[in-house]
Amino acid sequence: MFDMIGNVLKNLTSRPATSRYPYVKRKLSPQIRGMITGIEPDVCIYCGICQKKCPSHAIVVDRPNKEWTIETFKCIICKECVLVCPKKCINMKNEHATSSTTQTSIVCKATKPEVVDEKGSTNA
Repeated sequence: MFDMIGNVLKNLTSRPATSRYPYVKRKLSPQIRGMITGIEPDVCIYCGICQKKCPSHAIVVDRPNKEWTIETFKCIICKECVLVCPKKCINMKNEHATSSTTQTSIVCKATKPEVVDEKGSTNA
């Protein structure tokens, strides 16, 4: 019984073990793998190594159209694509993704530079 009284007094005088989550957010560790936010399309060479190394087949690289797509529901956040990218152009945010009920995909396309001829008209 005296052990229980000691435990009650200790809990009354100490701070709570939990935090008030919506109001006080926990500080994330630097080692945490958050979520992939996309690529830098101007740096990417669309080699397809990230697609080959992805264990869940969430990444699709379309080389002729210079398009990179990741299905966020398939991604298991292993960070393998970030590690194998030769240009280090895949971006990963260090926070958790918000919950969602709809399936989304991140699509990144290379921007084609506008070609302006001598008369001032543009050719894309």
